[in-house]
Amino acid sequence: MASNLLFRCVASLVLILSFQNALQVLDAAVPGLFTDKEALLSFKSQVIVDPSNTLSSWNDNSSPCNWTRVDCSQVHQRVIGLDLSGLRLTGSISPHIGNLSFLRSLHLQENQFTGVIPDQIGALFRLKVLNMSFNTINGPIPLNITNCLNLQILDLMQNEISGAIPEELSNLKSLEILKLGGNKLWGMIPPVIANISSLLTLDLVTNNLGGMIPADLGRLENLKHLDLSINNLTGDVPLSLYNISSLVFLAVASNQLRGQIPIDVGDRLPNLLSFNFCINKFNGSIPWSLHNLTNIQSIRMAHNLFSGSVPPRLRNLPKLTFYNIGYNQIKSSGDEGLDFLSIFTNSSYLKFLAIDGNLLEGLIPESIGNLSRSLRSLYLGGNQIYGSIPASIRHLSSLALLNISYNHVSGEIPPEIGELTDLQELHLAANKISGRIPDSLGNLQKLNKVDLSANELVGRLPATFVNFQQLQSMDLSSNRFNGSIPKEIFNLSSLSATLNLSRNQLTGPLPQEIQRLENVAAVDFSHNYLSGSIPDTIGSCKSLEELFMGNNMFSGSIPATLGDVKGLEILDLSSNQISGTIPKTLENLQALLLLNLSFNNLEGLLPKEGAFRNLSRVHVEGNSKLCLDLSCGNNQHRQRISTAISIVIAAFPANIQEVVDPELLLSIKDSHHGAQFESPEKQQECLIAILGVGLSCAVESPDQRITIRDSLHKLKKARDTLLKPTLDHKPYLDLEAGIVHRRMKSS
Repeated sequence: MASNLLFRCVASLVLILSFQNALQVLDAAVPGLFTDKEALLSFKSQVIVDPSNTLSSWNDNSSPCNWTRVDCSQVHQRVIGLDLSGLRLTGSISPHIGNLSFLRSLHLQENQFTGVIPDQIGALFRLKVLNMSFNTINGPIPLNITNCLNLQILDLMQNEISGAIPEELSNLKSLEILKLGGNKLWGMIPPVIANISSLLTLDLVTNNLGGMIPADLGRLENLKHLDLSINNLTGDVPLSLYNISSLVFLAVASNQLRGQIPIDVGDRLPNLLSFNFCINKFNGSIPWSLHNLTNIQSIRMAHNLFSGSVPPRLRNLPKLTFYNIGYNQIKSSGDEGLDFLSIFTNSSYLKFLAIDGNLLEGLIPESIGNLSRSLRSLYLGGNQIYGSIPASIRHLSSLALLNISYNHVSGEIPPEIGELTDLQELHLAANKISGRIPDSLGNLQKLNKVDLSANELVGRLPATFVNFQQLQSMDLSSNRFNGSIPKEIFNLSSLSATLNLSRNQLTGPLPQEIQRLENVAAVDFSHNYLSGSIPDTIGSCKSLEELFMGNNMFSGSIPATLGDVKGLEILDLSSNQISGTIPKTLENLQALLLLNLSFNNLEGLLPKEGAFRNLSRVHVEGNSKLCLDLSCGNNQHRQRISTAISIVIAAFPANIQEVVDPELLLSIKDSHHGAQFESPEKQQECLIAILGVGLSCAVESPDQRITIRDSLHKLKKARDTLLKPTLDHKPYLDLEAGIVHRRMKSS
């Protein structure tokens, strides 16, 4: 009986004490939770835009533990997690965030936060994860952040953070992931970062960091991911980096690094899955040991100075998805020089293969059709490849890009290419491909870029091109296409970059349907035999920035509607038979950088406003009836120049060859095989242009005299017109620049 009474007394005492403790915890929690609530409401007040209205539940009438995207601990009822990622919130980060003293994870990535990271962030001593990536936060990395000693993940990527990387970050001994890429950080990489022995990921990509890579980084024995790409780093890669055997991802692309890569790099880094050393100044040979890494997925070494041959052990890479050794000095020779491509047939996951811009010689092997059915991009351009394109290429059913440009490939375009129905880009420029364009190309309905320029293609432009409803850019220049321009081409409303049909043998009028090219930026019909009037409907091409129609047989007047194409920067109608006056509407072309109306039959006064105020951008020589500002300053001056030109012309014989130095003519003929002199009328126009330059240089007022640069340009134009190439004269190709000489923007 006494024992039962004693037991009841003890139990009551324990219950009372427990209740008192609970009250104490509750008393402590309520003020703490109130502090958290006030901090979050302050945070919300700094949010200007909340597109999804996610923060609507954040109010005074409920506990923050019930708010959206807020996580509380069950024991203390304090805010321990805040995840506002991907909500597209706009605003700044409130300094009251530092009052969330129990916070362990803060996710603010993928929003539109601006301003600086508040110093108060350093008060979050329990914080383990801080992710503010993909915002527009600026200012430096606050030093107080190093007070968060429990921090394991610090991700500030893709912001506008500037300044140097604080050495104090080395105090974060628990840090495993440090991502500072995509910012505006400058200075050198602090060697003391190597003191963070727990580091697994170090990502400093796309900043303005300079100097040499610290050799101390080799002490990061647990590091798996190292990306220092797109900075201004110099010198050699420290040998110590090749000793981090735990590395899975290693990238130092787009810097100014040099030296050779150890030949046994594959043995030193046995766990490597991705190796990216592109766009530097590395030399020597491609390390053969990389091809011993049977699990490697990506090898990227393009745009360096590597030489020698392709290592022979490619068949050991069954998991390879990306292989790029383009733009180096890799060599091969003989018909079998490209046979190494067949070794890639064991890489069944291969999606990207680039060997372009090297010194590789040989035939494209028939076995190319046995490459991975997953292959999406194949770059073979800029080598010394010859022979024809094998029909087996039809088996690369997933191919989206095929580039064989700037080689010596001959034969016809195989109709089997039309079976590559996923193809989006086809580049066969600057080869010796002949014959007609196969109708089967019309099956490539996903094409958005096609470049067949600078070949020996003949025949009419296929009407099947109307199927290219996703086409953005088409270059068929410098071939031997004939006939008229099919109206179907103008139904390609998707054209937005370039339509280039220049330097062919196209005839007939320009169809009225050109008005449908509302989105194209650059059109080049120059150096053909197009005739008739330029349609007024061309004024509907509102997106035009460059229009080249020179060296044709267009007649009639300049359409006044061209003045409606406000964004036009270059307009070239030179060397045609255009007559009438220059429409004053061209004065509206405020963006015009070059207007070439030379060598036509224009007459009347030259406009004075808009682009015509800067005559260095206007070329009208070779229009004998056109009244320039220079010759129209006053009637007396105009009459004097006109009389002088007439007297000089009358004094010359009909044939200009009788007054030009015979030795000069002989020299011209020797250096211009295949060139012929133009008609006497054209010679006379050239002579007028030359005399005009001379008279312009002799004007009494220095302010009105023509500049030396403009004089040289006008004389060169007259020379080029006098020595116009014959029909079969091939255009000069600048193979190093990779373009036909013309004033087209690169697409």
